[in-house]
Amino acid sequence: MSLHSIGFGDGLAVPALGQGTWKMGEQPARNQEETAAIRGGVERGLTVIDTAEMYGDGATESFLGHALKGLRDQVTLISKVYPHHAEGVSLDRACEGSLRRLKTDRLDLYLLHWRGHVPLRATVEGLERLKDAGKIRAWGVSNFDLDEMVELDQIGTDCRTNQVLYNLSRRGPEFDLLPWMRTNAMPVMAYNRWNRDACLDTQVCRGLPNATASRRYKSRWPGFSRNPASSPSPKQARSNTLRQIAMRPTSLCRRKISRTWIGPFLHRPARFRSRCFRGPSPKDSGACLDSIAG
Repeated sequence: MSLHSIGFGDGLAVPALGQGTWKMGEQPARNQEETAAIRGGVERGLTVIDTAEMYGDGATESFLGHALKGLRDQVTLISKVYPHHAEGVSLDRACEGSLRRLKTDRLDLYLLHWRGHVPLRATVEGLERLKDAGKIRAWGVSNFDLDEMVELDQIGTDCRTNQVLYNLSRRGPEFDLLPWMRTNAMPVMAYNRWNRDACLDTQVCRGLPNATASRRYKSRWPGFSRNPASSPSPKQARSNTLRQIAMRPTSLCRRKISRTWIGPFLHRPARFRSRCFRGPSPKDSGACLDSIAG
């Protein structure tokens, strides 16, 4: 498979399409299947592997350490650090933990998973220290909105990318974030770009055998089973799960901006979260993904 490449500077160029690993390695019974998927993707040119210390509390990184055995020099490894680990000794330990679990001596790209309470300058200093030590090749951020990117830029940093939620139904970044990143020649990384939840609800499961669809939904939405008399529909189970999560607010506030845990989307300013659900809708919807590939 031939893929368009994206450059991050310093000779770091990667395929425009990679493999996300959220939820992988959390079910030992599926390790063989997931290992085959990862290695098969690498063989077909999907050599960018994205993970995080948060995924499975390290289980995903440990899984990848085994799944990628013998392939380290063929892949670009990206991991992300918790915001409460993002300074000083905590950052050093977090990076060392990721390296140990991934069975490697370096990360190609290390991202701050989302903005926390640690001053950005302290985080930048720690990331630069890791870079100088050869433990990471480059660093970036994730889930930053425009205000945070401007603040980061004012520090005079060497940030290489911002990984954000962006797909055809989550188009908030188009308002101001993507134009700013394009102006500053910074590549954007998009996660959940195929809008996996919507695909399962509307397209993929329609063509799957009942047992397969049931297994996939049951693993992701508690309370779902194949017996319609004893459980809610997949759509209802999904809605109920998100509602339960949304009713458990986390007291994480910064600059008087309310933040809440919403499943895998983590927490972000309400103004940014709302824009993610109300993006523009041009006739050619595919146009909104142009900037992902450059």
